[in-house]
Amino acid sequence: MVAVYKPAGWLVHRTGLDAGETRFVLQALRNQLGQHVYPVHRLDKGTCGVLVMALHADAARALAQSFLTHQVRKEYLAMVRGCAPLSVLVNHALRPDDAPPDAAVQDAQTRLTCVARLELPVSSDPRFERTRASLVHAEPLTGRRHQIRRHLKHIAHPIIGDATHGKGPLNRWWAERIGLQRLWLHAWRLSVPHPVSGERIDLHSGLSLKPDATRAPVNADLRDWNERVLSMPWNGTNTG
Repeated sequence: MVAVYKPAGWLVHRTGLDAGETRFVLQALRNQLGQHVYPVHRLDKGTCGVLVMALHADAARALAQSFLTHQVRKEYLAMVRGCAPLSVLVNHALRPDDAPPDAAVQDAQTRLTCVARLELPVSSDPRFERTRASLVHAEPLTGRRHQIRRHLKHIAHPIIGDATHGKGPLNRWWAERIGLQRLWLHAWRLSVPHPVSGERIDLHSGLSLKPDATRAPVNADLRDWNERVLSMPWNGTNTG
């Protein structure tokens, strides 16, 4: 198996839904390693962070089974609208995005924990004098497509920069303030059993909620999170 950091804006593999894209993790990794690699899970194009692939077919089957049977722990960090609840288990069934309206829904659960809140004395919405946001730790307990994004929308705290499930005017306001338009969702930690030995492997993206000013971020994504998001006056941030 191989673990990589997927940059925001890259696709995991080619898809007809984004025919104009030229950056693919799968192809870049094959070129770097000089061998075939096998995708076993995916991250949305706008999401950055930890991604795992297999190096042979048997490992791919074992890893896919680990994801299917919920032996993998996935943890994300998201910047969302408003004051998110301190802790909530969202149990809201989802219909696949591309399914017809009469298709059956699928069970979906996400555990959400608010790790920090922010209140700015400026208005991003004519209805309110101040602007609020939260940093949320999200742990999907099932693996539905866009699950975290859809569950946060369901509880009225959409991810900042989510063009599909968020609010356009608010996304544009934050993009102007932060200086960057993107989805603020980060694949933070991944704990997975090794496909051969079964030994648990804990992977971390390198993002800390309290960045060390003496250590430069290893890539542009982490620098953007540190300098554009985590540098704001958050209240209640825990060490991560």
